[in-house]
Amino acid sequence: MKYAIIEDSELKASRAKTAIIRLAPALSGWALWLLLSRPPTRPAMLAQGLGATAVTAGIIFLIMLGCVSSTVRYADKLAERLGEPFGTLVLTLSSTCIEVTLMLRIMFGGEENHAMLRDTVFAALMITLNGVTGLALLSGALRHREQSFNLRGALSFLQLIAPLSMLILIMPNYTESSPGPTLAPTQSVFLGVLCAVVYGLFLMLQTGRHRAYFSLASTSEVAVRQKRPRRLVDITKPVFGLIISILPVVLLSEWLAHLIDFGIEELHAPAALGGVIIAGLVLFPEAASAIRSALANHMQRSINICLGSALSTIGLTVPTIIIASGWFDHPLILGLSGANTTLLQASLLIAMLTFISGAANLLQGVVHLMLFFGYLIFILFP
Repeated sequence: MKYAIIEDSELKASRAKTAIIRLAPALSGWALWLLLSRPPTRPAMLAQGLGATAVTAGIIFLIMLGCVSSTVRYADKLAERLGEPFGTLVLTLSSTCIEVTLMLRIMFGGEENHAMLRDTVFAALMITLNGVTGLALLSGALRHREQSFNLRGALSFLQLIAPLSMLILIMPNYTESSPGPTLAPTQSVFLGVLCAVVYGLFLMLQTGRHRAYFSLASTSEVAVRQKRPRRLVDITKPVFGLIISILPVVLLSEWLAHLIDFGIEELHAPAALGGVIIAGLVLFPEAASAIRSALANHMQRSINICLGSALSTIGLTVPTIIIASGWFDHPLILGLSGANTTLLQASLLIAMLTFISGAANLLQGVVHLMLFFGYLIFILFP
């Protein structure tokens, strides 16, 4: 009995130590936030120098990336307990929350960020539809040659991503109610409500009636899993870790927003680079999760992550930013340039051709990566 008590206490101590190690990125984020007093002003950053400011931005970015990675880890634990598509849904919603916070900080932290919504949404689409999807398809094909997935689920994502992205990023170039690539207030409200309502309807179908579309399991197997009881304690711990990990990212976002804004202005870098940084920070852990799933021959989960991230950016980020912009009277530039319009249309076409096949192979991954590298080149050399 005595030895059993000792072993039990050692087991509890080991679990506590493991939990602290897993929370280390989040704890470092909290420590950094407590250490920093207030966001830097432009004169302070000029006095500090561009080099020192870049080092500070790099440290904050890496710590925030660690917190985001921790968020994804706990979302993956929820995925194991909840099953698909709930696990992937938690992951994409967490990432969208971080994305919206960063965008709001940067948009309202300076005077030249009217195109931040356009740049971030476009960057998220290019990264998810081409970069992450291409790497997942390529890595999965190199290990497993060809992988299968549920055709109806992939097409369900694309049936919403394609029209909504074109309405948001292409249609403003052709409207006549407002000058330039913008929308009139009535049009913006309609577009925001449309994205939110359609995405809400999609979530109802994804988690309810058509849940089997987003899993390789049969409909009967999915129904059995839905009826299986879940203990509250199995869900509480990952949810707690998720909240502890995501809050430092939200709190540190104001610092990163000021530093990104300052760096782009001082280096005379393309304004679209801010959107790439935000999307990259938010999507990097999701990209790692999607590639891991592809390597483990779970291509369905990989596709759910890639396409779910793209759709959540449109369905949640766009309405939130439109509401905030209207509230603070902050005009939005939405329409893409001619070159980026072509890239978006090509990406949607290739995604449709890829996922309509119902099987993933090496050539598809190479084509998606080709478009992604083209996107990066046109940012650096517009």
